[in-house]
Parts: sequence; C-alpha cells; structure tokens
Amino acid sequence: MNIDPRDSSTEVLAQPIAARSRLTGGASSTRIVGLVTLAVFINYIDRGNLATAAPLMQDELHLSAAELGVVLSAFYYGYVICMPATGWLAERFGARAVLAAGVSLWSLATFGTGFVGSFGALLGLRILLGVGESVAFPCASKVLANTVAVGRLGIANGVLSFGYLLGPAVGTLLGGALMARFGWRPVFLVFGALAILWLVPWWRTRIPEAGTAGVPAQSPPAFREILRQRALWGASLGHFAANYGYYFIVSWLPFYLVKARGFSIESMAETASWAYLVNALGALAMGWAADRWIRAGISPNLVYKTIMATAHLAGIVCMVGMVDLRQTGSLIALFAFELISGFSYPGLFAIPQIIAGPAATGRWVGIQNAAGNAAGLIAPAVTGVLVERTGRFDLAFALAAAVNVLGLVGWVFMLPRIAPLRWRSGRAVAAVE
Repeated sequence: MNIDPRDSSTEVLAQPIAARSRLTGGASSTRIVGLVTLAVFINYIDRGNLATAAPLMQDELHLSAAELGVVLSAFYYGYVICMPATGWLAERFGARAVLAAGVSLWSLATFGTGFVGSFGALLGLRILLGVGESVAFPCASKVLANTVAVGRLGIANGVLSFGYLLGPAVGTLLGGALMARFGWRPVFLVFGALAILWLVPWWRTRIPEAGTAGVPAQSPPAFREILRQRALWGASLGHFAANYGYYFIVSWLPFYLVKARGFSIESMAETASWAYLVNALGALAMGWAADRWIRAGISPNLVYKTIMATAHLAGIVCMVGMVDLRQTGSLIALFAFELISGFSYPGLFAIPQIIAGPAATGRWVGIQNAAGNAAGLIAPAVTGVLVERTGRFDLAFALAAAVNVLGLVGWVFMLPRIAPLRWRSGRAVAAVE
C-alpha cells in the first residue's frame, strides 16, 4: 500500500477500479440522463426569466435600479447557501424524492411570480426559487454517479451541460417573444405550470439510489471526512474559477458589445446567441471525446486534468484578446473562449462523481457547486464596480483572465489523482487505475 504524496489522507490500493454499469431492474441510464438534463434545462429557463422581464417589471412594479439589482441577485442567496444541505438531503432521503421536491418548489416560486405586486413579494419568491433550484446539481450528480459507468460519465455530463447551457438561450428567445405579445405575468404562469409536468415521467422512472452493478454499495462517510479531502477544495477552487468566467460573460457580454464595441441591439443578440450555442456544443463534444479517450485506455486523471488545464490557459489568452484586439480579433477570441470553456463543463461534475462515488457525490457536489456559484455573487458585482470607476472594461477582463490562474491551481496542483475514493472506516481510500 503506497501513500499518494499529494494527499496524505488518501491511500492507494493495488487493485483496478471496478467500472460502473447500469443497475439491473432500474430505468436505462439513457432515460435517466435525459430526464435530469431536462430538469436542469427547465432550471435555467426559470431562473433566467426575470432578466428577460426586468424592463417590463421595473415599470409596472415601480422598482428602482437598486431594487432591481437586489432582486436579480436574490436567487443566489437561497441557491448557494442551501446547496450543501440539499446534497445531504439527497443522500439521506434519496435523490429521486429530493429532486422532485425541488422542482415542485421552484415551479411554485415561478408560478407565484406571475401574481407579485411588490418588491418584497418578488424578493421572497426569488430567494425561494434559489432554494428550490439548489437541489438540481447535487441530485443530478448523485443519480449519474449511481447509474453511469466511469467511461460514459463524460458524455452524460456533456449532455447535462448542453441542457443547462442551452436553457438561457431558449428561455430568452421564447420568453421574450411571449412577453412581447402577452406581457410578463402570463409567461411566469405558463413556465411555472409546465415545469410541474416534468414530475410525471420522473415519478414513473425507477432511480437507483445506492451501488451499481460491479461496485459494492458503501456506507456514506461522515460529512467531516468529506470536508477533510484536499480534492474537494481543489475542485471547489477550480469550479469557482470556471464559473467566474461564465458569469462574467453572461452578465456583461451584451452591455460590452453594445457600449464598448458599438454593436446594435440586433447584432449583439445574434452574436451572443451564437456564442452561447458554441459553448453548449463544446460541452457536448468534449463529453463524448473524454469518454472515447478513457475507454481507449487513457486514465481519467490525465484526460480530465488536461481538459481543465487547457480551458483555463485558453481563458487567460482569450480574455486578454477580447478586450485588446480589434473587433474581428475580439470576436474570434470570444468564440474561442466559448468553445474551449465549454470543453471544461463535463469535467466540473464528472470529476467529483468519479472521486466521491455514489456514497458521497450528493454532499460533495453540494459543497463544490456552492463554492462554484459564489462566483455568481461576485463576478457581476465586481465587474460593475470596475467599469463604473474606470469607464472601461480593461481591468474587468484582466481580473477575469487572472482568476483562471486559480483554476489551474485547483484542478492541476491541489486536486490529487482523479480516481474513486473508497469510504472505509472513517478514512478515504482510493483505488488505482
């Protein structure tokens, strides 16, 4: 038994990883992946509807710019704070039931938004929406860890990433068209009601909750043992860095293209939509490619660390290019960033699914994703301060470039070898590949 020098808490067992396979007697992994992808797709549509409706709501509800900013941020208060707890709930009561409860809660919050008449009511419903949606990724990750083989986690998470990256684009286009014709209130009522329909196929699907064929079920480790893992904090730092770039671009790209680059509203919308589509397709393509490499015999450790490092190195170059180059070069840098950052998204959740395994993935992802989504609280606000004080985007893009260094530190240097931990007797024991 050798000790991994990069993590004193992790011992290496001289035996191969047991590949996960589909659980006999349950639904096919394809159906399950499709349903959790649909859930996160709906998740991102519902959370993004407020931004689309903001101009109309501001006028009707007489919201100040400051109140509107608070409401737009309020989602993350419930979302980030509750995520570690929802990971625990997924392992305590089962991901199937907890995800269903979360969808019901965020659907009610979306539906209720159609009736709001005050700032306070809108604020409360946005926080409630964040609480409901906080279940999505811990539950989805636990389900995938239980049902999908290691050599297919890439494409499973690629499909999942495609769903949530496509959600804002579809929600903005469809929601905007409906709001222009019917107003904002009916749109929230319709989307809130439609989300409930997802529960019908979900309750008809048998979801395995522990162990997979070929992998013995393990007792869940104590929360304190999960918190001791250096891999958790390396992945959390890397996730934060990846999300910082995502939230920076999603929040400020339209404003930057119009105000700093002189785009019309129409050309900005077209450019941004294509960029987001490239991002989603990049995630889907790399999920497929990662699985091909792993099934060809390349270790998950080498595959995913290479992908994550490449994405962050490219992020540094592309962020600088977007602000320093002329318009054509800036657009090339934007699309290169969207494509290559998309490559990293399957790894955000495949890595913890591999390391933590079915016994601990829910809580692990709850903590990691909470840390990652703290970027949603920080990146838009810090960017606004920098732009307001300087009148330029140079420092904002420079900061976004610099944050990628944290991603390299987290994924490459803090994260030990990407291999399953065997939670045994209060210790995390890892199998060699």
